[in-house]
Amino acid sequence: MKDLHLKTLALFLSVVAIALCFYKTERLGVPLTPQSSAQVWTAEATVRFDGQDRSAKINLAVPKAPPGFSVLDENFISAGYGLATNDLGANRVVQWAARNLSGQQTLYYRVVLTEDSDAHRDRTEPTPTYPDIPEYSDPERAAVFTLLDSVRSRSADTASFAHELLRRFNDPTPEAEVKVLRDESSDATAQVKQIQHILAGARIPSRIAHVLPLAGSLRHGSLTPWLEVYNGERWLAFNPRTGAAGFPADALVWYSGDMPLVDIEGADNASVQFSALRTSRDVMGLAQQRARLINSDVLEYSLLSLPIATQNTYKILLTVPLGALVVVLLRNFIGLRTFGTFMPVLIALAFRETELLWGCILFTVLVALGLIVRFYLERLKLLLVPRLASMLTIVILLMAGVSVISHKLGMEHGLSIALFPMVILAMTIERMSIVWDENGPKDALLSGFGSLAVAAVGFVVMTHPLAEYLAFVFPELLLLVLAFTLLAGRYTGYRVSELWRFRASARAITNKQ
Repeated sequence: MKDLHLKTLALFLSVVAIALCFYKTERLGVPLTPQSSAQVWTAEATVRFDGQDRSAKINLAVPKAPPGFSVLDENFISAGYGLATNDLGANRVVQWAARNLSGQQTLYYRVVLTEDSDAHRDRTEPTPTYPDIPEYSDPERAAVFTLLDSVRSRSADTASFAHELLRRFNDPTPEAEVKVLRDESSDATAQVKQIQHILAGARIPSRIAHVLPLAGSLRHGSLTPWLEVYNGERWLAFNPRTGAAGFPADALVWYSGDMPLVDIEGADNASVQFSALRTSRDVMGLAQQRARLINSDVLEYSLLSLPIATQNTYKILLTVPLGALVVVLLRNFIGLRTFGTFMPVLIALAFRETELLWGCILFTVLVALGLIVRFYLERLKLLLVPRLASMLTIVILLMAGVSVISHKLGMEHGLSIALFPMVILAMTIERMSIVWDENGPKDALLSGFGSLAVAAVGFVVMTHPLAEYLAFVFPELLLLVLAFTLLAGRYTGYRVSELWRFRASARAITNKQ
């Protein structure tokens, strides 16, 4: 009876979690696996500017029939502003307008897209006019036409011509005429414009395509310039850095041409920041529509209603309880020793950036070096708090030193050591040295390697695609994790490691019986 309250609470949490999950899957049609839906991207542009106590117009270029994608939905989030959209050739512009704006203002544009295999990545509109040959300076003219003649002799059509030109322009050991034309200090957009300037010498129409890369979860992103050339029938895309033809599957063409991304009248300090997130929002969109039809607010107050940058944060945070569950299982039921409860979870989070193998190596190196220094501090007979403060300072210096040395050796993974939680590392080194003094090196090493093993298992669980998906789309399932953790708190039976330790006694008892 003493466990009745705890078991009732665990049962209640489990029933709530399963009921919510069942309702969302059966009633609203939310899938249980990420593979059950098409890949969907949500891209968001955040426009910030300062109002000047007068009327203002804000024009932002937005995608128009982006190649390779179908637009499922788009939203213009702008309370108190007038809104209008205009088509400008291959581009589309949204205009916000308002009076008497003061202070910092924020506007949002959000578009939901899915990959469309039927949508051609090469575009045919608009049909351009053939450019006039620019008035080059004398040395530039000689270099341009020498380069164009050489490229023309090694190409058969516009596509091969553009590819050969880009290959030569980006050659690490360029020819003399390319050295004259190439400006190493210019940015990516200026480089593309220079290539356009050269192509105009061959009277080949070209333009800049401003692309948002959608690989992974994007926060604080920006547009990347690509080159498009016209072959008489359609626009062909090229990577201006490699010469590779065609847009990648994860490239969203935001707009094309030389027009500015954002144009503001009556305000100052405009900036645009991009976020992108891959989800199953196509199915979620249908589920949300169904929820509205049946007057259900379950999805209206879900994590999917948050800004994309915040969603990306919670995709990571919601896997932390899974890492804590791994710690409970491996400590309370298997019997692995660790230094602390949350240290393995935090180290597992750091492994997301370092990768597992390099993370284990960097963690081992840092703890080993810190342990050596800690033994030296022991000889100084310091009090606890000054010793911990000194250890924290030394850990940070060691992290900086390992980063510098690994960078000089060409091992860029070492730079990610800065992601390790330095306070946890300092406490781990302190605990390990104390165990070393009290129980010997064997117990200290077992606890150290046990912590590393738990962190590695936690990393594998926390980064599994299915676990990430379920934790984000069905956060109520974490109530099941909580229920199991509460029940595990009353477990007093044998651990697997103890059964292994006492296997001889168990065998003797069995033989007597």
